[in-house]
Amino acid sequence: MASETGLLMNAEQTPVAPQVLLYPLRFEPIYQHRLWGGRRLADLLTAPLPRGPVGEAWILSDRDDHANQVSDGPLKGWTIGQLLEQFPEEMLGKLAGRFRRFPLLLKFLDVHEMLSVQVHPGRANKNLLPAGETPKTEAWVVLEAGPESRIYGGLKPGTTPASLRLAVENGTVVDQLAELTPKPGDAVFLPAGTVHALGGDVMVFEIQQNSDVTFRLYDWGHMDEKTGELRPLQVEQAMACIDFAEGAVGFVAPAVEMTTPVEREKLFDCEHFRLWRLRGQSSFAVGATGMPRVLVCIEGTGQVEHVGTSYPVGKGDVLLLPAVIGACTFRPRGAVNLLEIALPD
Repeated sequence: MASETGLLMNAEQTPVAPQVLLYPLRFEPIYQHRLWGGRRLADLLTAPLPRGPVGEAWILSDRDDHANQVSDGPLKGWTIGQLLEQFPEEMLGKLAGRFRRFPLLLKFLDVHEMLSVQVHPGRANKNLLPAGETPKTEAWVVLEAGPESRIYGGLKPGTTPASLRLAVENGTVVDQLAELTPKPGDAVFLPAGTVHALGGDVMVFEIQQNSDVTFRLYDWGHMDEKTGELRPLQVEQAMACIDFAEGAVGFVAPAVEMTTPVEREKLFDCEHFRLWRLRGQSSFAVGATGMPRVLVCIEGTGQVEHVGTSYPVGKGDVLLLPAVIGACTFRPRGAVNLLEIALPD
């Protein structure tokens, strides 16, 4: 029978694959209320914002509690998880069977106030991971920044567990952190175990492992809106996760791989994800044979062309290119700025 979303459903209320070929898949964003958020995601995305401060838009998420749905075409209403279950080889190609769920979580962040000083667990902290969760390495690409915008990443030289604990007690944690003044286009890589924060009217694109485990070390005096009390910290868990040998984090130096017909820069290349920035006005290739790719448009408009059909792409759009599609052509309408993301081989 048909559900309210238009999907075909069987007696167990699970999707039944329609007789369609996969195509570039666009997803509806999922907005997240955050007390440190703002309202500027309305300038980036067309889906109306809910009331109050909106700190995050989850634009590609395969999580039980927050699963993005395809926004158009014959597969409208399908989640990423349902697609991977129904079309594993077509979606993931050579990676089929390797992942229980889509291994990345992609977001836009609008950080009006300061995000908590926090740390995410790494492989050495498996005892702190809830069932089904993974470590969490992440990275940011700065979209907008103002004079008060700041990024904190890593510890200053000489910081020890003892000195950091004392700073937590004294409320001087920020004095122990390396500080960066961001501008649009800057990129920051944050391995699991890195102490970090950002804020002061900064907007970023975030790519991360598909994990939602965060331990707060310091929270700027933020009050829980429901209880009216200070939000809880997880100091012991955070301290256990911190990599004290890592040191300060700096901006990533882009590696230019191509200048024509598009300027193609590799920003991140780690065991969990690879990310390129593509800027240009002429047509260029996107996607890869036998592997899935994700496109995120952060400036401009254009269209992806696949087997004679054009799929429009605008600012803020995310398109998942299933592995079966292979390479496509992107045709900009004027200047465009895209991010292209690959899963680990």
